Amino acid sequence: MKIILFDGLCNLCNGSVNFIIKRNKLGIFKFASLQSEIGQSLLKQLCIANETIDSIVYINDDRYFLRSAAVLNVLKDLGGKWKLLYIFIITPKFLRDLIYNAIAKSRYKVFGKRESCMVPSENIRNRFLK
Repeated sequence: MKIILFDGLCNLCNGSVNFIIKRNKLGIFKFASLQSEIGQSLLKQLCIANETIDSIVYINDDRYFLRSAAVLNVLKDLGGKWKLLYIFIITPKFLRDLIYNAIAKSRYKVFGKRESCMVPSENIRNRFLK
């Protein structure tokens, strides 16, 4: 199973989820916010300290990815032209994560923050873990 854990309060993260849903016609990805019970449970199962996560965790069967590796692996699995961006995996991790962390640190200031996690519409509700 391919699961994307995202910051449910972050407008950038919610926009990214909507971007993926729109381009993922087969529905191979499932989603949960980091703030949800299932999100917290999955972080605990993976032994990931939730205070160290600032926006995305990608779980692909028995492996998980954080930060830039999560984004690049999601794009690869999204397929189509998006998988071409996976080429950036050759960039050293510290450099990719430096850029990722800069965006993550300023995401609320630049893109805004919601008061509560998004509630998925009826037609995509089955793509969200409960």
